[in-house]
Amino acid sequence: MPMPAFEEFEPARDCVCLGCAQRRRALSRARAIPLRDGGHPAARGARRALVLATAAGVVLGGGGSAALAEARPLPGPAPVALDDPDTPQGGRAPLHGRPATGQRPGTAPGGRPGAPSVVKRIDRTTIINRAKVWLEAKVPYSMSEYWVDGYRQDCSGYVSMAWNLGTNEWTGSLDAFATRITKEELLPGDMLLFHNPADPNKGSHVVLFGGWVDETRTHYVAYEQTRPTTRKQATPYAYWNNSAKYLPYRFNGVTGVTAPEAPAPQTPAPQVPAPQVPAPGAGPVGATPFPGAAKFGPGADNAHVLELGRMLIGRGALRFYPKGASTVWSEADRLATQAFQRAQGWTGADADGMPGEHTWRLLVRKEGKDIPPEPGRAGPAGVPAYPGLKVFRPGQTHPAVAALGRRLLQKGFGKHYTSGPGPRWSEADRRNVEAFQRAQGWRGASADGYPGPETWRRLFA
Repeated sequence: MPMPAFEEFEPARDCVCLGCAQRRRALSRARAIPLRDGGHPAARGARRALVLATAAGVVLGGGGSAALAEARPLPGPAPVALDDPDTPQGGRAPLHGRPATGQRPGTAPGGRPGAPSVVKRIDRTTIINRAKVWLEAKVPYSMSEYWVDGYRQDCSGYVSMAWNLGTNEWTGSLDAFATRITKEELLPGDMLLFHNPADPNKGSHVVLFGGWVDETRTHYVAYEQTRPTTRKQATPYAYWNNSAKYLPYRFNGVTGVTAPEAPAPQTPAPQVPAPQVPAPGAGPVGATPFPGAAKFGPGADNAHVLELGRMLIGRGALRFYPKGASTVWSEADRLATQAFQRAQGWTGADADGMPGEHTWRLLVRKEGKDIPPEPGRAGPAGVPAYPGLKVFRPGQTHPAVAALGRRLLQKGFGKHYTSGPGPRWSEADRRNVEAFQRAQGWRGASADGYPGPETWRRLFA
């Protein structure tokens, strides 16, 4: 099971006072996309102008930042609800807002263009890195203003920028640069598009897909340009509202592996005792192949031991790791591996606590049976054994759900319960867990409301 990536919380970056906001905007404009990553040449001039203006301000008594703020005041759009993107947009246009050929300024968006004969090739990492530039700069939403890189500061301009199209497109034209795909094929850098042809400025919106929050594939990380500024957050598939109208697309210029990750199995396959012998077939795309038995055992110290521990914790072995997984092989790794092997029904030499290729394949594919909780005993330091993420899914019923709810109430995070809690997982459970995660300083996919091993440990600590 993939471990959640916990983001560091930096309050200073979110300060909303006028001085911090002006300074952040000025600095972020100086951090435009570099030319080597497809940035616009005009950005260099903007950075040079900023340096000269700042230097002049120092010479004249420190008035440079104030002059910049006076010359270009920060817009102040009011925040809107998460389920209402409210994203009117401009039409098709070149960079920096020059009207397209044959289009007068202020006219309605043009029709569907033909996709260019040659699109710029770009890999998925670069797409996401370009999207993060606006996220870090907190670019204000606008359908009429253009950022220092030349792209319009609305939802379609944001995707145009991330894909490095070289023009400002709109929701009625972006699909001409892409190919329709399925939900199962989505990978980071793809887009989810809703275009309302009857009224393009009513409901039309587009977001970048940043990856699934967990194996249930009910929520994903969305990068989007919306009011008040660029944001990244866990979002229900396909969107907060008009969900059925958001369609997944893949940019035609994307390079690299495009095969989707293997989906998590919906029901466990029947298990029978089996020896640890090599078997043909590779794991899911991106999964680490079995590194060999020599990487494990007394004296081993490498990244594969750490990966093994993390996978085992995700399958119910948290009680064996009071201090978390490590790169150094220990007795905890052997006992946890042995518990996983015995959960498959293996005995004798097939459950000796040393990971063979069959054990590794079940872990990376998220197949087989999870390690059951130890009957009658709590985990380390009084923490109950983590039952595994699959227990906390819509419609699932398990005693651990009720125990989770009772602990949330004890910790003061039960305001969303109208009755209960009970053993059946509900949206109230998820919202209470999300509140607890946010209290830890976590944001985005790390505060999606689904309790992973670290959330469980902190909640019962």
